Amino acid sequence: MNIILGSQSPRRRELMAGLDVPFTAINIHADESYPQDLQGGDIPMYIAREKAHAYAKQLGEGDLLITADTIVWLDGQVLGKPQDEQEACHMLRMLSGKTHQVYTGVCMMTQKGIVENFVDRTDVTFKELTDDEITSYVQKYKPLDKAGAYGVQEWIGYVAVTRLQGSYFNVMGFPVDRVYEALKRLKQA
Repeated sequence: MNIILGSQSPRRRELMAGLDVPFTAINIHADESYPQDLQGGDIPMYIAREKAHAYAKQLGEGDLLITADTIVWLDGQVLGKPQDEQEACHMLRMLSGKTHQVYTGVCMMTQKGIVENFVDRTDVTFKELTDDEITSYVQKYKPLDKAGAYGVQEWIGYVAVTRLQGSYFNVMGFPVDRVYEALKRLKQA
């Protein structure tokens, strides 16, 4: 199998490399909009499939494409990537003192179509954050490329996350344990 990771995320590439499985990483440009009636994990699953379909015609025999998308879900609302530092601070104030969900949709496709797809969920609880903590984090770490305006592997994850139920790596944007299990199943098929 020639594994292709369709992601420009440095975190996903790093996590995939941690599996010690040979792969090639490519950037896929796809429409990341979704039907407004989708909820929770259905959103990143839809977008992961759209990313896969955007590259499908370029797949050769023996190629396996892996695409993923991650969202932060709080009280029935998606917290995507913030547009600016002000929006990032607003998102972190929303997350402060609450439990939210991180959903990652993963799609695996060959020339013949989708062979595996799943959604992983992790519940993340934040302590109450002060405005100074939020502002300092946003100014220093510039989390504008992260869903929910935070990276769990950064300072905010060290000080704010009081409880995590599910995969830590899913919160980073790629549930490597489930990807590994899916790859094992596909290899045995």
